[in-house]
Amino acid sequence: MNKNLFLREFKSNAFSLLIWTIVITILITLTMSVYGTFLENNSKILAMMSILPKGALQFKGISDIDDLFSVLGFYSANNVIYMLVLGSIYAIVLSSNILLKEEYKKTAEYLLTWPLTRSEVFASKTAVVFLNVALLNLVTAAAGFISMTIVRTEPFSVSAFLILSFYTLLLNLFFSAVGLFMSTLVKRSRPITTVSIGLVLILYFLYTLSKITEDLSMIGYISPFKYVNLDTVNPEYGLEFRNLLYFISLTLILTLLSYRIYKRKDIYL
Repeated sequence: MNKNLFLREFKSNAFSLLIWTIVITILITLTMSVYGTFLENNSKILAMMSILPKGALQFKGISDIDDLFSVLGFYSANNVIYMLVLGSIYAIVLSSNILLKEEYKKTAEYLLTWPLTRSEVFASKTAVVFLNVALLNLVTAAAGFISMTIVRTEPFSVSAFLILSFYTLLLNLFFSAVGLFMSTLVKRSRPITTVSIGLVLILYFLYTLSKITEDLSMIGYISPFKYVNLDTVNPEYGLEFRNLLYFISLTLILTLLSYRIYKRKDIYL
């Protein structure tokens, strides 16, 4: 990894990281601020929720309506959507463009005049992606924890919260690896932002569809969102080995494949 290239890429992507972090933090804070009002109107809300199909609750990780009235259940049902979807969109957009931009911005020739190997370029840019995704998750998780601490009416499981945050980080890192892999397959030097966002939304739609339609439940296994356990109120909630294996192995495989392809790829100057 090259320190100068790493710092250049980190600085050039710092503003977008700041904006995404602020937006998601505000969304989380605003949502948690209505928790008190939610509790005060629990009878009306229960009446409204009772008419919803079971799958409509399950896709948010809710196995029982009463789970919504715990602060952690409320957080996981309402706020994690911001990090699951928006966090994944940020991750895949950043990673899918960080290698390609040198081509479509016509700066590849300048970069390649540096005394750098392809390996150093890939490692430096990938490190920036993973660091930015980790920072986004760290700040937004801290915002969620502080918000829950302020509005809670009873204790909540800190370990369950940390596990949920770790699942979210793994999902975002997975989409980072997907973005890197997609960018190395592109033959023409152009941004793939629209395709990247579309992929996240399609996969989330498949996950949602599998939850609300029993006949299509198997289709959910296509989506990485399936492997994020949101049932934080469950006493047996914890890290599942198959989910960890899914995220860690696929993230490593996609990153290594991206590296191998990038080393041999024709760079358009």
